[in-house]
Amino acid sequence: MKYYIVDAFAQQPFGGNPAGVVLLDGDFPSSKFMQQVAAEFRYSETAFVKRHSDNEFTVRYFTPCGEVDLCGHATIATFGMMGAEGMVAAGTLCLNHTLAGDLSVKVGETVMMEMATPRVLPAKVDVERLQRIMGAKRVCDNLPVMVVSTGLPDIMMPLASLDQLNALTPDMDALAQLSKELGVTGVHAFALSDDGYTAHVRNFGPLYGIPEESATGTANAALTHYLHHNGIISSPSQCQFLQGEAMQRPSVVATSLMPDGTVWVGGKVQIIASGVLRVDKD
Repeated sequence: MKYYIVDAFAQQPFGGNPAGVVLLDGDFPSSKFMQQVAAEFRYSETAFVKRHSDNEFTVRYFTPCGEVDLCGHATIATFGMMGAEGMVAAGTLCLNHTLAGDLSVKVGETVMMEMATPRVLPAKVDVERLQRIMGAKRVCDNLPVMVVSTGLPDIMMPLASLDQLNALTPDMDALAQLSKELGVTGVHAFALSDDGYTAHVRNFGPLYGIPEESATGTANAALTHYLHHNGIISSPSQCQFLQGEAMQRPSVVATSLMPDGTVWVGGKVQIIASGVLRVDKD
């Protein structure tokens, strides 16, 4: 099986969010095997890709700790790599079967993927507890803390300024416990900006072995829906989110809010390495 290391949402090499991509030569191996490969790669997510036709694929996603239904940056990495390597023609609209549902991905210099139907979830977040866990003095007074999903649920945490966003010092064990209790992936903290980006963001998912992530497609798609839900942006809208600054891996995540309420998310990719897995599937 051939593998690639790809930086997603990256304008240049060693930016964005790295993901492993494994091209399968047949059916999916066991979940145990895929978990072992993901743990060996040590990236926040590794995608395993089964091809059905020129434009139809099934992709499964593993973190170092377990399988997740969907991963935005690993999807962008997968289809961006296949476009760059000539495995999928530019302009092709692909069908991606995932555990979160069937999603469309358009391959080009910028890869854009359709997210699952946006939903505001009824989970109740104890804001004072969240502030303590995240090391925040307080959340933004004018916007609510909400749980939103476009395939994976995250807590949307608004902060009043970029300084407050940069000052976050989460208690990772406590955040993992809170995430488990609420059934969320983690916290997507953000501060609105007027510097050409819609917002600066940080994402924390220690429940899945990800203390901080440098680019998060699903969470920024959820944030796009959140901003529309709370009257910050209109429909349709184009957004750009800057993430990964605190990790010295700046990432630009583009989203499109469509007139029907669906959200597409995307960006550019950089292929860093490729090779062959020299272990037997079990």
